[in-house]
Amino acid sequence: MEAARLAGGSAMLLRNHAGRRNMSQWSARSGIPLSPHLADALETVIRTFNVVVSHARARRFTGLVVMDRHLYCQLALRSVRGLPRGRFLRWLLRRLPAPDLVIHFDIAPEQALERILLRGTDSETLEELTALSQGYRTLPEFPGFVRIDAGGAQDEVLAALTAAISGAAARAGRISAKQST
Repeated sequence: MEAARLAGGSAMLLRNHAGRRNMSQWSARSGIPLSPHLADALETVIRTFNVVVSHARARRFTGLVVMDRHLYCQLALRSVRGLPRGRFLRWLLRRLPAPDLVIHFDIAPEQALERILLRGTDSETLEELTALSQGYRTLPEFPGFVRIDAGGAQDEVLAALTAAISGAAARAGRISAKQST
């Protein structure tokens, strides 16, 4: 985001959370487990609402729009939970404007777990992270994602991200000759 602004462009970050962390924390505190079907239904409603609102906001914005999380995340979670893709999310993906770029930050589950433990705000297990990593890889859309190695140094990840965004912008004809040199 900051790199786009420093380059003279405008950028907006839109978060499309599903409430999974809050629901997991509530479940742990209350001792009431959520079934995979109920958790998915609640998360799908919340994430879908957030994605639709984000697309409405993005439509009115000129510049780089970054959507943190999208419907692909919910589809990957469904895969992890052994649930079918269903029809609604696939239908909605076809109706929403297609993104210029979908980036998957690829990181070894072990390293992701280290970072999560350092943050101290989430609770994930190595098994859950491994399953989620595999869940993304099983999505039929995954081969079209741009994969960035997120296990490296921050400046390396940022350089790869900037290159991916610049490449997508150039392909879409959205970058001026001055910016592309």
